[in-house]
Amino acid sequence: MATSLRPDPTFYPNPRLAAKAPPETFAYVVAFDPNRAVPDRLAVVDVDPASPSYGRILHESEASAVGDEFHHFGWNACSSHLCPNAPHPHVERRYLVVPGLRSSRIHVFDTKPDPRKPRLVHVVQPEEIAERAGYSRPHTVHCGPEGIYVSALGDGDGKGPGGVFLLDPESFAVLGRWELDRGPQYFAYDFWWHLGHDTLVTSEWGTPDMVENGLVPELVLGAKYGRRLHFFDLHKRRHLQEIDFGEKYQLVFELRPAHDPTKAYGFVNCVLSLEDLSSSIWLWFRENGKWAVEKVATIPAEPADPDLLPPVLKPFKAVPPLVTDIDLSVDDRFLYVSCWGTGQFLQYDVSDPRRPKLTGELRIGGIVSRAPHPSAPDRPLNGGPQMVEVSRDGRRIYFTNSLYGAVDPQFYPDGIEGWMVKVEADPAGGMRFDPRFFLAWPGPHRPHQIRLEGGDASSDSYCYPS
Repeated sequence: MATSLRPDPTFYPNPRLAAKAPPETFAYVVAFDPNRAVPDRLAVVDVDPASPSYGRILHESEASAVGDEFHHFGWNACSSHLCPNAPHPHVERRYLVVPGLRSSRIHVFDTKPDPRKPRLVHVVQPEEIAERAGYSRPHTVHCGPEGIYVSALGDGDGKGPGGVFLLDPESFAVLGRWELDRGPQYFAYDFWWHLGHDTLVTSEWGTPDMVENGLVPELVLGAKYGRRLHFFDLHKRRHLQEIDFGEKYQLVFELRPAHDPTKAYGFVNCVLSLEDLSSSIWLWFRENGKWAVEKVATIPAEPADPDLLPPVLKPFKAVPPLVTDIDLSVDDRFLYVSCWGTGQFLQYDVSDPRRPKLTGELRIGGIVSRAPHPSAPDRPLNGGPQMVEVSRDGRRIYFTNSLYGAVDPQFYPDGIEGWMVKVEADPAGGMRFDPRFFLAWPGPHRPHQIRLEGGDASSDSYCYPS
């Protein structure tokens, strides 16, 4: 990996300076083939409004084989490398690390010399991950001060427990399992940290055999999926505390800690309440020397004609919101909430994190509503807001509409036609669709996570106060 005597110019010591970064002109988007017949792809999308190819795919790089299911991905290095304890302060944001959630392969794409034409340069094979870390089904990627952190849903045999492992940020060799003492943690999903409080947080989904064929109704109704947060000492790598949300809450998913390292709080979504099909937003925070959680927002289910519902929902006569992704702006001011079931996209002012205020709402797609985009008001859309990404200045939001290959047909049995949209946010609150940006994704692929040129609201961590 190339190094420089000066830190990468896209690294920022604090979130206030990151929010002043230049606007992105292109985005990276991973897309998977649900039929597993052709290789998955890493696409480059033009997001520069002044460009003649605005809102179009500029380039696609293919995976090495079929059947990966590209899902989440991240950078080899980011602003956390400016932390005082970082051993690699002069690495650059150059490589995109893309796990295959189904294959357990990890593809590494080089964004140089032409960032609009990334090249596949390395593949970490599942055998290496299993042998050196004891894990499989890699999911989330974060660039940390010591290396590339990756969460995994399963152990080396595809069972449990899942956990976190590290890759070397220069060679991409698997270094090994991160946890020295996992305590009661068994399920894995997302993870992130409070660098200023030496704490790593993990959430829960299920083991590979519980998810790879879709959500199992008996496991959902039996409250067998993940419902806990786990807190670890980041440097000692030891489990500190578990918080159980309770049996009626299922699928505690996406972790969004405050970007300001002096703040010891963050937000997480719970996808489903078994009591009323609602979704909820929870705040975790530090209190009296312990971590605690509090539900701060509830998004209710919407009544619906059973004839319009997929088989899995007909008995309930309602559409659950299915909040499956959230994102927090870099200034910690706004929280964005994707309701994949109802098609709502919500903006909350979380200046007071314990009292979120709804400041914006849009609707597109949805199981029943099939709401159109302003660019084509007569064209009903399926899928709904899912993977969301926010620009560093908080003015632009992008999202796609597919959740997971095995789950998509359970809620959208007629098939999902992929799309990507852009939303413009008012700094004072409120938002609107950009009528010029609607990207109908070319089949058979479906788009999932988005990464923005130079970094975004969920790519970087900061060690210095604003």
